Amino acid sequence: MKDEYECLKLENQLCFPLYAAARKITSLYTPYLKPLGLTYTQYIVFMVLWETDGIPVTELCKKLFLDSGTITPLLKTLEKNGYVQRKRGTQDERVVNVYLTKEGKALRDKAKNVPACVGNCVHLSKEDAEHLYRILYEVLKKPE
Repeated sequence: MKDEYECLKLENQLCFPLYAAARKITSLYTPYLKPLGLTYTQYIVFMVLWETDGIPVTELCKKLFLDSGTITPLLKTLEKNGYVQRKRGTQDERVVNVYLTKEGKALRDKAKNVPACVGNCVHLSKEDAEHLYRILYEVLKKPE
């Protein structure tokens, strides 16, 4: 007879290794981001902005799988530190777009080696890393 509480064992949870791995990977960024004065969440915001400057906050939230309650205070901090500017849309004032300042753009050059440094800390083959990447994005897809 199968234990009725088998489903509650930590070793049987998909969520736990995902959670623990995310924490581990995120912590690997700390020694590289701290000298830049950035948290991991601020860093991923910059990654999006370096790709798409002037992005609406709602689109930024979608790309990062974060809600506006998380993004808004973070953007306020980045704005206070002189890295970004938030501007209301000219077509629709309800839309707030985020723009990099000169300082925010300059930070890109300082951060360009971070992915390689962290990548050297994660010991996966290229094939395994690509496979894991695909699987994780499958998990993130919204059910149809």
